[in-house]
Amino acid sequence: MATILITGATSGLGRYVAFELVRSGHVVLAHGRDAGRTERLVEELRTEGDAEGFVADLASLARVRELGAHVADAHPDLDVLINNAGVGAGAPGTGRELSADGHELRLAVNYLAPVVLTRALLPVLRANTPARIVNVGSVGQEPLDFDDVEFRRGHDGFAAYRRAKFALAAHTFALARELADTGVAVNVLHPATFMDTAMVREGGVTPWNTVADGAPGVLALATQDLGTGGYFDGTSRSRAHELTYDRQVQKRLSAVTDQLLAL
Repeated sequence: MATILITGATSGLGRYVAFELVRSGHVVLAHGRDAGRTERLVEELRTEGDAEGFVADLASLARVRELGAHVADAHPDLDVLINNAGVGAGAPGTGRELSADGHELRLAVNYLAPVVLTRALLPVLRANTPARIVNVGSVGQEPLDFDDVEFRRGHDGFAAYRRAKFALAAHTFALARELADTGVAVNVLHPATFMDTAMVREGGVTPWNTVADGAPGVLALATQDLGTGGYFDGTSRSRAHELTYDRQVQKRLSAVTDQLLAL
């Protein structure tokens, strides 16, 4: 059985997946932003199996690094990371929001945080091969504007969300290549469209699917060997935005990411 860290586990898809994993006998490390909610979740999970909670606000990259160090220290046996936490498009008319570090919020939480957490946990994952990284992406992808990565011009919540998910997909494919012979698989998926989550309802969208519809794809990538460097729509192999596969785009993204993280 695996030891699995899942971010954003206190609600929505993350919560559903955490219960499915713990019931299957896996050790679940459940991350949440709110201490009280995380604690209550872990109490519930423990009635089904083995679980532990970790609290961090992913809108702060310092907290993300601390989370990585904390998990690596407490669980040197970690073999699966599910980067599930995310911020949606926001309530209509919200406007451009910033993270604790002053980055555009969707870029920070949906892209920079998973990159930082993955980097922090890679040494542990590499020591526990075969290991897996599952990035919860979206079919909604829009190329980043490299001249305005922080989306200062003409900001739109949905577009910001799609740009961050584009970046996550491109990053996934580059990382998979980098880790090709290490025994660490990295994949990205679109779990299901407009699931019934707080994120979707906040965006003013009527849900099309339940979180149960989105879970099988995440569970399959977390627990089965499905190769590496793939993009899945639910449980089916699919294609991400064509530009996410472009090596030049990946290279520019990597350089920009390092710049943003060095700030």
